[in-house]
Amino acid sequence: MLLVKTAQLQEGCILAEDVIGKSNRVIVPKNTVLTPKLLTVLQKFLVTQVRVQSVLVDGSTFRPSEIIQEDAPKTKVTDNKDILTLYLEAVQQYKQMFQGWQSGLPIDIGKVRHMFMPLFEKVLESEKELLFFHHYSTKSEYLFHHAVTVGLLSGVLAKKLQYAKGDYYQVAIAGLLSDCGMAKVDPKILYKSTALTPMEYKDMRQHTVYGYKMVQKITALQEGVKLAILQHHERNDGSGYLLSVQEEKIHPYSKIVAVADVYHAMISERPYRNKQSPFKVFEQIHKDCFGKFDLSVVRALASLLMTLSIGARVKLSNEQIGEIIFFEQDSPNHPMVKIIETNKIISLKDKKDLFIEEIIK
Repeated sequence: MLLVKTAQLQEGCILAEDVIGKSNRVIVPKNTVLTPKLLTVLQKFLVTQVRVQSVLVDGSTFRPSEIIQEDAPKTKVTDNKDILTLYLEAVQQYKQMFQGWQSGLPIDIGKVRHMFMPLFEKVLESEKELLFFHHYSTKSEYLFHHAVTVGLLSGVLAKKLQYAKGDYYQVAIAGLLSDCGMAKVDPKILYKSTALTPMEYKDMRQHTVYGYKMVQKITALQEGVKLAILQHHERNDGSGYLLSVQEEKIHPYSKIVAVADVYHAMISERPYRNKQSPFKVFEQIHKDCFGKFDLSVVRALASLLMTLSIGARVKLSNEQIGEIIFFEQDSPNHPMVKIIETNKIISLKDKKDLFIEEIIK
């Protein structure tokens, strides 16, 4: 963690602390990836110095010419790397592999495991980090952040569903590779910044078949992993794609990856869609679980969100900052929150016009 002058900042810096204005309001929350627009905001608010991570969002080291103070990392380390560094490096390594697949290289499953497993094992020790990885996703590199986080979340959900260790590792790989077939989609469609036309969407949907063909002959992967890549956009009621199969023909791995995929896609900033609150996203998934998603997986996601969110700081829709202190089991998306500024405790279940906008750690 570095304390630096605002003038030393650059695009891709990650805030390590909230930036507080003179009225004690949060101007920019912790974990935000700084963009040119946000750098201008800091200048306009006359912010002179901020604390940032020592790593940029692209995984490279941030070493400005002038540092006011440098703190030792607080996060536990694996092989002398903190969990954020492992995550960002995994995203960039996945990006490199994806570019290789685009040029025609086959999937090297040994290389995939070597890149992903140290991070996954670290996340198993510190699952709370799953709440925050989406903060580091950028519109231009969404696809790569999405792959890594869906892999992590899929594996953790499988563990929560009491899968054996060997199986939840396989589910994690299924989530990681679920969109590998995107490498065979026309880049003009893949990186389009506006909504897809019906014809472009039809072409995009082929990625599930492309991905299945890419992994079909990899003997180190269980058949369930291959089916998850093919089926993760299928839905229990037959409304999904590409084969429109129903619940009894969808592999259990596919049902886990489907929930992880939708959850991360909706909470992330995407090229043509804004991110949504994790709790609003879960509310939507919960509404769909009786027709589209597997109920046991949705319940596992609810349990995970509730367990990991206790004590987390959140930004409410009225701009107030609070701390989650309690969940009622029947209302996982409307917790009780203590407002930091006043210490007042409110139940979001009783405040229909108030909701959690973001988890800010």
